[in-house]
Amino acid sequence: MNHPNLPIDANTRFGFFPAPHNLRIRLGRRELSVRRDFRKRFYSVNPLLDCGAGIERGHLEILVLRRWLLVLGKAH
Repeated sequence: MNHPNLPIDANTRFGFFPAPHNLRIRLGRRELSVRRDFRKRFYSVNPLLDCGAGIERGHLEILVLRRWLLVLGKAH
């Protein structure tokens, strides 16, 4: 019997499930989120590390190697 929320395709039939889109780690009252960055940047990005203010107040976004986005902020 299949679970109603899981898609049925070749990958799930053989036990391969898609990887999660982000990783979230909680450290006390702080939270670290790691995910792939798919946003189009309209400015020149530093190829190694690029830091900036996050979308929410009190968040810091660090872009690593133009691909991985680390978001540091308060845990909810």
